[in-house]
Amino acid sequence: MISGFCSDRFAPVKAAFERNFSELGEVGASVCLSVDGEVQADLWGGVANPQTGEAWAQDTTSIVFSCTKAATALCAHILIDRGELDPAAPVAKYWPEFAQHGKEAATVQMMLNHESAVPAFREPLREGGFLDWDYMTSRIEAEAAWWEPGTRNGYHMVNFGWTVGQLVRLVSGKSLGQFFADEVAGPTGADFWIGIPDDFDRPIAPIIPYAPKEGDALSDFTVKVLTEPQSLQSLSFLNHGGWHMNDPQAHRAEIGGAGGIANARGQVAMYTPLAMNDGSLVSPDRVAAMGRVSVATSMDATLLVPSRFASGFMKSMDNRAFPQGDQASAIIGDGAFGHVGAGGSIGFADPECGLAFSYTMNQMGQGILLNERGQSLIDAAYQALGYTSKASGAWRN
Repeated sequence: MISGFCSDRFAPVKAAFERNFSELGEVGASVCLSVDGEVQADLWGGVANPQTGEAWAQDTTSIVFSCTKAATALCAHILIDRGELDPAAPVAKYWPEFAQHGKEAATVQMMLNHESAVPAFREPLREGGFLDWDYMTSRIEAEAAWWEPGTRNGYHMVNFGWTVGQLVRLVSGKSLGQFFADEVAGPTGADFWIGIPDDFDRPIAPIIPYAPKEGDALSDFTVKVLTEPQSLQSLSFLNHGGWHMNDPQAHRAEIGGAGGIANARGQVAMYTPLAMNDGSLVSPDRVAAMGRVSVATSMDATLLVPSRFASGFMKSMDNRAFPQGDQASAIIGDGAFGHVGAGGSIGFADPECGLAFSYTMNQMGQGILLNERGQSLIDAAYQALGYTSKASGAWRN
């Protein structure tokens, strides 16, 4: 069932991957990691499409949801590193139409921090709206701020792709997907796309939604989604104009907050230069900035749990002390930065130990961050590197 390569040093990662299938309900998945630029594990297995029985192959991809935000953020950081985008500048400098309806004070950094105050739309999106970049950015321009920008942060669940992505588009003169292809995926060889091309020939595993079980404990976020249709939580999650994760047209759209197509190998290729801090994508100073916490809160306005971000990237989030905290945690190294995706996928770089890591799958798990399958793989990787504890809220050696 499991194919690929794993060095002896990281045999515990392979063992955890196998356990995910035998004990934890994994259907199809991939896991990959590199250390100091050398791939130490590249594994895949299971069933990519349960309806056809197609196996998960070496080149199988899937939608990686919010892992895409890290790719979008990286594009912005490349422009920042080149001096073309100023994080301290008002968004209006680059995107004048955004600066209205209470959003005038928003800065580029606030957009990266999920502080720019447009995490959701109050009025329904038109059918197919997610697939139309100009429509979505015009809706963001017209949306009134949910709070005064910079006074709080609330996870911009899908809108991050259009807020930060539109800055990339306006500054670079290229669409977000094209910029990412030219400046990141091309140079690194990453199997990662923000909008697949017409000649795309890799298999895409359809995502299998999590099926709630009797007795499942619900997070505060989920309760809001299910019971308060006009809440920020429900609107950010359900007001999507009929977008569906397995729609082939959605795979072709540039949805920079949730629509990337990749696999674990592709994400590791993107993160490896950052883990090595080799200067090939951005300068060492920019990598340091990308790993530094830029906003932290005791209650994210959208997720309703504490959150920590580093200019568009997620940092280690340990919410285990909260009710249902195992559904709202993603514990990585203290110096690591990356992003989770809905259902439990993840990719990140940890320059402290030279680690680039990713896990992707088709069977979604419960919760809004990681679940046991992904966290067990991360735990095994850090333990193999000699790290001893995550009790502090991040892996330490």
